[in-house]
Amino acid sequence: MGIRICLAGASGHVGVELTRAILDAPDLELVGAVGKRAAGRLLSEIVGDARTALRVQSRLADAFVSGPVDVVIDYTRPEAVKEHVHQAMEAGCNAVIGTSGLSDADYAEIGRLALARGVGAFAAGNFSITAALLQEFSVRVARHMPHWEILDYAGDTKPDAPSGTARELAYQLGKVAAPRWAVPLAATQGLKESRGATLNGSQLHSIRVPGFYSAAQVIFGATGERIELRHESTSYRPYVAGTLLAARKVQSFKGLRRGMGALLEL
Repeated sequence: MGIRICLAGASGHVGVELTRAILDAPDLELVGAVGKRAAGRLLSEIVGDARTALRVQSRLADAFVSGPVDVVIDYTRPEAVKEHVHQAMEAGCNAVIGTSGLSDADYAEIGRLALARGVGAFAAGNFSITAALLQEFSVRVARHMPHWEILDYAGDTKPDAPSGTARELAYQLGKVAAPRWAVPLAATQGLKESRGATLNGSQLHSIRVPGFYSAAQVIFGATGERIELRHESTSYRPYVAGTLLAARKVQSFKGLRRGMGALLEL
């Protein structure tokens, strides 16, 4: 028997790709599917794959009725993910969090509950390998260049800002140092809001216009020189392999781990 997975957000763009990948994997078994908009529909009709007879449930608790679950993968919405993760861990399930929009305080709360329940929880702002490499290289550069800002790009339909990728970047960079400023933000003349939002010490600027899918950029500067690091994805596919890697590894530890670098041993 493979790792038994319940997928929340199964009818979404990433969820459809994940469903097909789980069905293809010999060591994984899809045992539950959750989705508000698709509730009551057969998952096979949504993904175009007759290998699953699951019906999409409206609530996570209903998806648990059919049998044991080892890992809950959540790709829903910011307002739903925290409750789903809590329900999963209370039921003794491990959790992989693919939904963005949670704060550092939310993650701290999830980490405490995971330890209390003796389960693993994994979260990444972006599950692609290149996003993990962007974080790794950015942390290395930040040790040598103390001036940087983060830019976050997505289409205009993305409701949350900053993106999970940008949040994770700020979190990782904040563990290295705080960037320096020649002019303190409080001393900015004109519209202070134009300097962006401050998160973990970094200035963040979220751009939401059609034509972007997902991208994150860090600009580092020093006197007379500059280096820019950028990750960009143009589809949902880069997230699938990373999410399944997390599902396979999340049972091997207790508590919360954040960032693909923790799984890739960067």
